[in-house]
Amino acid sequence: MQMHKPFIVLGIVLVLAFISVPEAAIVKHTFHVGNLTLTRLCHTRVVVAINEKTPGPIIEVNEGDTLVIEAINNSPYNITLHWHGIFQRLSGWADGANMITQCPILPGNKYTYKFKVVGQEGTLWWHAHLSFLRETVHGALIIKPKKGPKSYPFSKPFQEIPIILGEWWNDDVFTIDRQAFLTGGVTPHADAFTINGQPGDLYNCSTNDTYKFIVEPGKTYLLRIINAALNNQLFFKIANHSFRIVAVDASYTNPYETDTIVIAPGQTVDALLTTNVKPARYYMAARAYQSTDPPAPIFANTTSRAVLEYSSATSSTSGQLVMPDLPIFNDTLTAHTFFSNLTGLVRPGFETVPLYVDERLFVTIGLGFADCLPSQTLCNSSSLAASMNNASFLFPSGISILEAHYKDLKGVYTVDFPYKPPVSFDFTNISVNSDKLLTPFTKTSKGTKVIKVKFNTTIEIVLQNTAIIGIESHPMHIHGHNFYILTQGFGNYNEIEAIKSFNLNDPLVRNTISVPTGGWAVIRFTTTNPGVWFVHCHIDTHLRLGLATILEVENGPTKNYILPAPPVDFPKC
Repeated sequence: MQMHKPFIVLGIVLVLAFISVPEAAIVKHTFHVGNLTLTRLCHTRVVVAINEKTPGPIIEVNEGDTLVIEAINNSPYNITLHWHGIFQRLSGWADGANMITQCPILPGNKYTYKFKVVGQEGTLWWHAHLSFLRETVHGALIIKPKKGPKSYPFSKPFQEIPIILGEWWNDDVFTIDRQAFLTGGVTPHADAFTINGQPGDLYNCSTNDTYKFIVEPGKTYLLRIINAALNNQLFFKIANHSFRIVAVDASYTNPYETDTIVIAPGQTVDALLTTNVKPARYYMAARAYQSTDPPAPIFANTTSRAVLEYSSATSSTSGQLVMPDLPIFNDTLTAHTFFSNLTGLVRPGFETVPLYVDERLFVTIGLGFADCLPSQTLCNSSSLAASMNNASFLFPSGISILEAHYKDLKGVYTVDFPYKPPVSFDFTNISVNSDKLLTPFTKTSKGTKVIKVKFNTTIEIVLQNTAIIGIESHPMHIHGHNFYILTQGFGNYNEIEAIKSFNLNDPLVRNTISVPTGGWAVIRFTTTNPGVWFVHCHIDTHLRLGLATILEVENGPTKNYILPAPPVDFPKC
């Protein structure tokens, strides 16, 4: 009998483990896409919203769950929904990138997004991925650990609070974006920033449009902060309080203490906030980080405010609300300090940065000019454009790239995206805009060029900003993948010097990186996700101008790594 005891004990352990871990669930939502009338800043307009709310529904799942969202389009616009940061392993048909992984859902039609949430924990989000509709079509997507909050790599917080930062235009955003395309120009800046959909009391007619949450003294809260703004990186602070950063883009970090958060469009930050100051009422505030150099003559130089109120505050103790001391709008030093000091939390049994590289790309990113397209009927010979390695992305029509990839259709895209820029020059020197010998470099051309790689390829990409038209920071997002940030800096990339600063021990893991203004960053990842994945700037104006490409990943060696057929209700163009 003694010989069988270890097996009995092991069996008991396995049974207890099975009991203690919840079974994966199927989480279902119905999203009704429709019109909603809102009044902000003394302006009333009709917006597109989900279930008559903006921000839209908060989705909560546990790691391992399957998410099913039936999207019913009762709006007057075509629409797609993207689940930002979700890997979509073998479910690329649900990624939601317009004309990349699907044709749009036409008015009066519906589509069911179905995918499994595997190997991810933390704060992500969902949003429209067509035109400027994500101004009001967005919401939080929160992934809890399979074993619950007790398995967080930090003490369980008292409460978790989503904080969604956004933008508001007084005029119809679809019309604004369409007009900018037709003329070949840029969209005007937003009229306000918002915190959880409310602009705050610094704006006209907005005294009652101020978000507020009440806290208990002596508690720790987990703020799940999302930048859903279309075109602006943001500074975020709460007066007299500090944060402990514990995750970004649903990837845990080593704890980082700061009183200022910097967050680019598309990014998320999980921050612990301890309510350990005098019980009173405090402002939290968001303001633009304007990274352009020279500074843009016109930008959204406004501030959104919300209120953090202690439950024990009284009229005698709260007094005047305290406003945080925000950085100035072009404080690149503060932005770079925040971004460059974050590191990834290394956990036993989890993936680490790959040390061997199969493919290397050097990719310049920035603005430029291109010939007007025939569809740009109000454009005068030359249009503002954006490009990667001087290739400005042109969206296909008639069929999505993923469907063309799956069916092996020719003529929809080409696999000749350049692995380096056509010419080398002083990329971050603004003389490129005035030197007659360099001005030809400001011209780009349109095309649907993709990067095609084999399954399980480790890629290292140097992202190099340029000074064409102006120096600026670009938040670059890769669908379907996370990546390691090895290092970043200013000026032109110098490989010999940069390698010395590579962090191969605990590099930060993200899905969206704010490449330093007038600088560069090095990222590395492995393509274990077959399909086609959008790589683009998350400033929506720049995306429309063409600052994008596609990563096409071939199928793997077994059925577990082969893209299945599209679902039966897959939208048709």
